[in-house]
Amino acid sequence: MTTLQDPLDVELGSKKLSHGRLPRFAPIALLALSLAVVSGMLAMFGAFSIALAVFLGVILFAVTTLVVAGVVEGGRAARDRLATTLMYSAFALAVIPLVSLLWTVLQYGLERFDLYFLTYTMRGVFGGMDAGGVYHAIVGTLEITLFATVISAPIGLMTAIYLVEYGPTRLGRGITFLVDVMTGIPSIVAGLFAYALFALLFGPGVRMGVVGSVALSVLMIPVVVRASEEMLKLVPNELREAAYALGVPKWLTVVKVVLRTAAAGIVTGVMLAIARVIGETAPLLITVGVVDSANFDLFDGRMMTLPVFVFRQYNQGLAPNGIVTINYDRAWAAALTLIITVMLLNLIARLVSRFFAPRTGR
Repeated sequence: MTTLQDPLDVELGSKKLSHGRLPRFAPIALLALSLAVVSGMLAMFGAFSIALAVFLGVILFAVTTLVVAGVVEGGRAARDRLATTLMYSAFALAVIPLVSLLWTVLQYGLERFDLYFLTYTMRGVFGGMDAGGVYHAIVGTLEITLFATVISAPIGLMTAIYLVEYGPTRLGRGITFLVDVMTGIPSIVAGLFAYALFALLFGPGVRMGVVGSVALSVLMIPVVVRASEEMLKLVPNELREAAYALGVPKWLTVVKVVLRTAAAGIVTGVMLAIARVIGETAPLLITVGVVDSANFDLFDGRMMTLPVFVFRQYNQGLAPNGIVTINYDRAWAAALTLIITVMLLNLIARLVSRFFAPRTGR
């Protein structure tokens, strides 16, 4: 009597259709072993550093995982584990600089970050006086950035609507080309453009917040156009056709159907544009200048912004005297303020997009 053999145990030449499996703790154990081996070797040669140990340890871990998994689980599973290792390594490589940046800013910025720092200006603060705050820079940053958004968002959104809803025309292709060119414009060029434009109207030496807003809007518009264009393309054509079938005109379909459907993505795109320009320093140095007092009027006088404040404090801290630490502390605290401002603006944008997004439930 012939006994049927389990198909999973059948061998085709030297290749098996079934293989073993590594235990769940194997990747963690191999990673720990790789890091330990690399750290020991670096310490033996007197060249130990955490960054180098992690980098070489991950490489050794990938090679070890490929070999061990190939022996135990087979070539296909080994390649799968190698791809997984590379994916997680790339993710960690992208996250580590972000975490390091946030940790460094928190470490050096929290020392001076308090209510006094947020509610006082630098007016009357000279040299290394342990006083002064960033209130005037917060006011300038919010006013200049928000006015730049008021300029850029409608222009960018209407441009994207034309490019998506009214088909590829010769004018549309030209606009697309110009948007691509504007995307690569250096920020200093945008500042020079805005300064030259207002110098023709008001004369040389003009410094106003509105000039900085125009400079930032030049940088924001292509980002808003690209983001809005992609979001509008994601709106299903069936929604447009259903509106047309009900007799709704095209302009009303765009306003009531297309824009409402893509509202969340459009708001996200505008926030990306704000994050792109809120930290710009060079164009604001040219167009807005510096000042130690709060100025609430965009159309009259110089204004201070957070990135310019950070640059100014750091630049003053380079002087060979005893006030280096104080100026550096102000710079780090202002950098932390800028990061928190961007986070709050993103939170507000999320709430706005959730409010305007179409309801999907009953």
